[in-house]
Amino acid sequence: MRIDIITLFPDIFFGPFKESIIGRAVKQGLVEINAVNLRNYTHDERGTVDDKPYGGGPGMLMKVEPLFEAVEDLRTEQSLVILTSPQGERFNQKMAVEMTAHDHLIIICGHYEGVDERVRAALIDREISIGDYVLTSGNLAAMVMTDAIVRLLPGVLGSDESSVDESFANGLLEYPQYTRPVEFRGMKVPEVLLSGNHAGIAAWRLKQSQERTRQCRPDLMSNADSKIKQ
Repeated sequence: MRIDIITLFPDIFFGPFKESIIGRAVKQGLVEINAVNLRNYTHDERGTVDDKPYGGGPGMLMKVEPLFEAVEDLRTEQSLVILTSPQGERFNQKMAVEMTAHDHLIIICGHYEGVDERVRAALIDREISIGDYVLTSGNLAAMVMTDAIVRLLPGVLGSDESSVDESFANGLLEYPQYTRPVEFRGMKVPEVLLSGNHAGIAAWRLKQSQERTRQCRPDLMSNADSKIKQ
């Protein structure tokens, strides 16, 4: 997979994508991640990427010409073009899985008061939001989405089962987990986990996941219940 992130601040992506799991995936050639400077597609000395909105109003808008040139330069027949936007679909694990089916993602990091509407109308395949709060730009949103997507690619986690048996994989939050020692300051590992009874352990984990989800994210339960029944 190749991910091109169109941004005004490419340098901030160097750290996160050189470390840990994502960094290893890049080094192993499992994914290519490029931070593309939008100012490279401007034609004035200042590298102007924004302008005042017609009709007045606060703030500035991202200009149409640089974004069109950038996307048209990067896009292939396999590309999916994404805009980070507060009005987009809410990003979730299901969406991250869907994104892995694409060979090429182009993520435009929203900035200022947004983009010229012609960009949204003619270039964008999906608008995505990572939550109902305001960030200074879409750069952090692009990082979050990239991390969530890349870790699902075959080979990235070492064992592909790692991405199956975790929170949201079946619609539920993950069950409690323990490691050595068996007892610490009076707190003990549940006996069932020490029993070697795999069916019993699986049943305990499912029950714990359901209880945790009901307590912490009750909004997930209806979808999770339907998945479990299937």
